[in-house]
Amino acid sequence: MELYHSNMSVCAQKVRLVLREKKLSPVEHHLNLRSGDQTRPEYLRFNPNGVVPTLVVDGQPIVESTVICEYLDDSYPDPPLRPRDPMVRAAMRLWAMVPDTSLHSACLVISFAIAYRHQMLALPQEEINRQLAEKPDPTNREYQRQTIVHGIDAPCVADSIRVYDRVLTRMSKQLEVSPWLAGDQYSLADTALLPYVSRLEDLNLSWLWDGNRVSIGRWLNRAKGRANYGGIADYRDEAYVELMKRSGSEAGAKIKAILIQR
Repeated sequence: MELYHSNMSVCAQKVRLVLREKKLSPVEHHLNLRSGDQTRPEYLRFNPNGVVPTLVVDGQPIVESTVICEYLDDSYPDPPLRPRDPMVRAAMRLWAMVPDTSLHSACLVISFAIAYRHQMLALPQEEINRQLAEKPDPTNREYQRQTIVHGIDAPCVADSIRVYDRVLTRMSKQLEVSPWLAGDQYSLADTALLPYVSRLEDLNLSWLWDGNRVSIGRWLNRAKGRANYGGIADYRDEAYVELMKRSGSEAGAKIKAILIQR
């Protein structure tokens, strides 16, 4: 088993949480996303979408983090990460779908607008153009172009912040009545959403739940106390996190202004 991933990628974090929970240790291949490793031909033969992670099992690639997590729980069912009760399992699946239907795109936009753009702007313009041109998804390509140029003032940012805000409200309501997103059991619902909340913390935006959504903070602390959280914590690039925290602090006032306008 081989894992192609990047240390700070939220989708890679999701998969590593599951791998750690299952006590699995694949051969790891780290891709430098800032250098465009994910768009090079040798990687695109595994994952033509040009994104991480990819899990390769017996020479066969499995792409899309949600699918990889389901595969791992099917193949290594102990400990289980899906509830046995069909109704609770349905609730788990709804939570696990949230990144794929809205949150992941919002996370990319906000991360680029606040922090990633600074790394991109340090590159020669020809390299920026090359990396953007090689993005297979035209929507993400345009969003990244906007955020690199305009930062938090890019047209796509406000809607992305509101998407995040709505998800946090839903999470908070659920976590007021259960310790985990799908009830009493830690599940794929939690591994799906944890990287996205952790990203907000890295961006110095935990004030989004410090007031009337404190149940999210309690949930995050419970998750950090689990051994498998090393799938996030053990891969932190502290210099990179410092950039995110500093840039997030600078963007805080504008984010609050966007939320007031909703």
